[in-house]
Amino acid sequence: MRSRHMQGLFAVVLLAAGVGCGPVEEPDAEEVGAVDSVEMEKQTGNGLSFNGLSFNGLSQNGLSFNGLSFNGLSSSGLSAAQFGTWFQSNPALADMVMRYIVRCAVPAGEVRSYTDPRKGRTYTWDGLLGLAPDWANGHQATTAEQQVVSACLAAHTNKRGISMAISVLGQNSRGQPIPSSFEELVDFPEQEACFFGNLFTGQGVYVGSDQGLLTGRRSSLRECALSPGPLQMEDNCPPMVPVGNCELTCDLRLLSPYYGYCYHNGIRYRALTTRMRSSDVFQCGDGKCQPTESCGLGVSYRDCLLDCGLCGG
Repeated sequence: MRSRHMQGLFAVVLLAAGVGCGPVEEPDAEEVGAVDSVEMEKQTGNGLSFNGLSFNGLSQNGLSFNGLSFNGLSSSGLSAAQFGTWFQSNPALADMVMRYIVRCAVPAGEVRSYTDPRKGRTYTWDGLLGLAPDWANGHQATTAEQQVVSACLAAHTNKRGISMAISVLGQNSRGQPIPSSFEELVDFPEQEACFFGNLFTGQGVYVGSDQGLLTGRRSSLRECALSPGPLQMEDNCPPMVPVGNCELTCDLRLLSPYYGYCYHNGIRYRALTTRMRSSDVFQCGDGKCQPTESCGLGVSYRDCLLDCGLCGG
C-alpha cells in the first residue's frame, strides 16, 4: 500500500549519461524529445521520467549556460525577448537545458512551450517535480527557487548516455514535499548524494557523497556523485565541485530521509538528496563488462580482465 505524503521530496527520475570510454556525441534534440515523451507516458504511473541531460551537454555549456534567471516560466516569460535571445544563442543546448529546468521547476501535468520565430519550430517541455512554483507562474525566481532548481539540475547530470533511475528527495522552495511511497524507498535503498548551489548567481554547484566514494573494483554510472574525488579529477564532473561526505557539510537529518540545507563558504543552500538502486553500483569480477569498466590485465574497473577481457583481443 502506498503511503500518502512522507516528510520528504521523493520522485524517481531516469538519468542519461554517455556510452563507453570515448567522447560522447550529443543526441539530436528532436530525437531525444521524442524518446522522452514516449517514456514519460509509459512510466508516469510509477513516478518515472526520462532524463536526457548528458554530462557532455552540461559540463561547461549546460550547467554553466548563462542566463537562467529570465523572468519566469509562464508563456509571457518564455515569449520575452530576453528568453528568445538566450534560447537562440544555442537552440540544441537550450532545448536540453529547458527540458530539465521545466521538469525540475514546473509541477507534473503542466507543460511549457516556446516557438522559435526564426524557424517556426515549437519546443515543448513537461513539468514534473514542481520545485519552483512562483518562477513557474511567471515571477522572478526567488533565492530559494534558484537554489533548489540548481540542485535539481546537478542531480540530473551524468557523464554517459545510458538511462538509469534515481530517486530525488528534499523540499520545494516553499518547504513542501513531493509525495513519496514506501515502495520507492525500498526500490532505491542506497543513500547516494547531496546536491546544492546556485547556478543563477554564479555561486557554483556542489555535490557530496552519501554512499562512500567508489574506488578499486567498484564503479557506477553515477560518477558525478560517487567519484574518487580531487586526486582523480578525470572522474569528477565540472562545473560541479565535490565537497566530500554530505554529513560534514549539511544539516543532520535525524529521522528525515534527506538533508534540508548544506553549507559552503558561509552560505546556506537548500539541498536535494538522491538515492539509488543497489544494483547500480558495479564491481569488477561480477562477470559483466559494464559501461564504466575497461579491458586490461587487472582487477580494478579501469582494467577489469575478469569482466572485459584483454584489450585488443
